[in-house]
This record gives sequence, C-alpha cells and structure tokens, in this order.
Amino acid sequence: MAGRTKKAGDRRSGRAAQRRVALVSGGNRGIGYAICRALARKGCAVVLGARNAAEGRAAAAALQAEGLTVEFRLLDVARDASVRACVAAVMKRHGRIDILVNNAGVLLDPRGSRVLDSRLNTYRDTLEVNFYGAVRLAQAVAPPMRTARYGRIVNLSSGLGQLRDMGTGTPAYRVSKTALNALTRMLAAELKDTGVLVNSMCPGWVRTRMGGPKAERKPEQAADTAVWLAMLPPSGPSGGFFRDRKRLPW
Repeated sequence: MAGRTKKAGDRRSGRAAQRRVALVSGGNRGIGYAICRALARKGCAVVLGARNAAEGRAAAAALQAEGLTVEFRLLDVARDASVRACVAAVMKRHGRIDILVNNAGVLLDPRGSRVLDSRLNTYRDTLEVNFYGAVRLAQAVAPPMRTARYGRIVNLSSGLGQLRDMGTGTPAYRVSKTALNALTRMLAAELKDTGVLVNSMCPGWVRTRMGGPKAERKPEQAADTAVWLAMLPPSGPSGGFFRDRKRLPW
C-alpha cells in the first residue's frame, strides 16, 4: 500500500513538473486578467505580475478561489530593478519561465491629440511601459528560455501600430505599438531555431479601463489569440502579427 501511495505521489509530482510556467505582465485586470485565467485553465502555473500590490493580490486570490494555479508577483515593467526581482523570484520558485505575455500597457495621449500638438514627455512615458517594458522582460526571460530550448513570447500590440493603415490620433500610443511590432520581428529573428517563438497580436477594441465601456469586444475574446500564441506547438509561427488567430499585415 505504501509503495502504491508513493507511486501515485510520484505521478502527481511528475505532472506538476511538466506544468508550463507563464508570466503575464499587467495581469490584475482587463485582458491580462482574462489571459491569466485562460492559461491557468489550460494547466499552466501562472504568475500574475502587477505594479499595484493590492490589486495584484486581489486578482490572484480571485483566480485561486476558482481552483486555478495563480500566484502574484510585484512587477513594474518601467523599472529595471522590479523586472529583475520578479524574474529572479519566479526562476527561484519554478526553475524556469516557459511563457511570457507582455500585456502591460498605457494609453497616455490626451483625447484628440495629434503629432503637431503632442508633448515629447507623452512619448517618453508611453514608450517606457509599452516598449521598454517589453524589452526589459524579454532580455530577462529569453536567455533561460533559449537554454531550455523552449519558450513562447507574446506581445500585446494594436492595429493602431500597423504601418499599412497608419493614421492620425494617439500618436505616442501608435509609435509604441509600431516599435513593439518591430521588437517582435527582431526577437523572432534572433531566437530562430532555439525553440523560442515570438509573436505579437492585436486584441481589437476591448471593454477595459483603457478601451472604455462602449468597446465591442470582451476581454475573454481578446485573450483567446494571446493564449493560442502562448501554447503554440513547436511547428507554430514566429515573427507574426495576429488577430483572432489570423495573420495581419504589418
């Protein structure tokens, strides 16, 4: 009986060891929260990163109450030290990070703003989170992914960053998402043939604090493509831009 109990325990430990570890920035609400829930439902051990500790703990606790494997880690993507500390803590606890979802983002452009009446500080503050934040996390996470020969990096971009359809309005936000798309292409090229796949996605207009109550899509709809990209098989695409699981032009 003792032997059978030990074997059952070993099997459970083995399954736990195979659980993918996913780090999601800005996971305390909106699309990020929906991504955390969906990844956890698919069996991942999810690390919910958020810069607001109270909101992050509350979000993780709500998902834990659903029986999901989710933990909170303090993560401010605009601060080098915070990114290093978060990644180090996850690596110490889990030994690896298999999935990175760069979801944290801001939209700081005043309503109706245009390039000619915009302020440079708006670009700086926007890029600090939307672009540099993704760079910081990728630089911290990609090396252990490359060593493990497995990784999925998903960047939450926007159709507003497409060069093909570039127009007016929200210039700092647009620039940051265009830069994020460029980062996606460069990372995919650098990590080619390493087992690490890098893609970006457009969630569409979503009912979140950023998108507002009149937006046409639910966070769960937006999260679907991010989760699909996070769980791609080895033969999956890399260096692509997607919405609703369909490739978009740059």
